[in-house]
Amino acid sequence: MEPVGRPPIGFAHRGARAHATENTLNAFRLALRLGATGLESDVWLTKDGLAVLDHDGVVRAGLRKRRFADMDRTDLPGHVLTLPELYAACGADFELSLDIKDTATAASVVEAARDASAEGRLWLCHPRWETVAGWRELAPTARLVDSTRRRFMKEGVERRAATLADAGVDAVNLHHTDWTTGFVTLFHRFEILTMAWDCQHPHVLDEVLGMGIDAVFSDHTDRMQEAIARAGH
Repeated sequence: MEPVGRPPIGFAHRGARAHATENTLNAFRLALRLGATGLESDVWLTKDGLAVLDHDGVVRAGLRKRRFADMDRTDLPGHVLTLPELYAACGADFELSLDIKDTATAASVVEAARDASAEGRLWLCHPRWETVAGWRELAPTARLVDSTRRRFMKEGVERRAATLADAGVDAVNLHHTDWTTGFVTLFHRFEILTMAWDCQHPHVLDEVLGMGIDAVFSDHTDRMQEAIARAGH
């Protein structure tokens, strides 16, 4: 596994969400202007087979909800981006972390990243590590991420680290409250990269960066980049 290097990746959660409407082109562009080295979103598949970026994957009209999976791309609200549109507008000089909400989306995601020459900077995230591990043949150069919580590691943290290493999963993404310096060191011993999400406040960012974490996720791109600089990276 290629090391992530330093400084740690600063993933702008749903774009610069604290500064612009989430998951819009404006939010993603602003995040990159503010210095984010990574972008993050959730990805869904439309009825006509396009990977699109949105948190919930539904269109609401009053009490009614329609799933993206039941709608063609042309029926979605205008602000919803396809993954190829993101790459066309922002280039590919950034890491991209995508939560795969519908496993059927994975092939379209990898195809779009490959077309943009960006597969090697793609991070595929899912709460079931077995599902993630199964994407290796689909995406040989992408990073595979076990996106979970410590309480779901019933077998114990060390056993999970060993299992991920054996399965070829590259990284584990936990809520910032789940991390300790010891756990970061443990996963690194198995050559598993470490990622911390929901890092919204300066003291939280300082704490996890001080543990040696490899990537952080934040709505506040400015705070995140300031904390990475403060940590001496």
